[in-house]
Amino acid sequence: MTFVITQPCIEVRDQSCVEVCPVDCIHFEEGEDRMLYIEPVACIDCGACEPACPVDAIFDEADLPDDMVHFTEINVLWYSDPDAARARVADIPALEGAEEARAAAGAPAGAAAPPAAAGAAEHDPPNKGRVKDGEGGKRGKWG
Repeated sequence: MTFVITQPCIEVRDQSCVEVCPVDCIHFEEGEDRMLYIEPVACIDCGACEPACPVDAIFDEADLPDDMVHFTEINVLWYSDPDAARARVADIPALEGAEEARAAAGAPAGAAAPPAAAGAAEHDPPNKGRVKDGEGGKRGKWG
């Protein structure tokens, strides 16, 4: 099983999930993508991303609502053919309140929302995919 990002993320792109992911398996391209995507091969199923999402867009694959199951394929597709994934997402409307959610996070229209957690560290792309042991033996991101 893996976790899947779904429709509530469209046009919000809050990056709180990125900040808590210990293996940096959540990605998107600024200015290109309407949502974030989880790489299923890299996801370790820790579940840290699910409660971090302020718009409840992330589900364990086993718990996906029936009307969101197609997002499993979209997330997988983005890692082999981003343009095809973007084309699939282009036809899916943002949920009502997406603009308000992005504005509440302090992002201008069209921009990705910064992480919801105040003072969250910036994502460090050179460390993508690296993990370390943190305090108490818990795994966390380098950074």
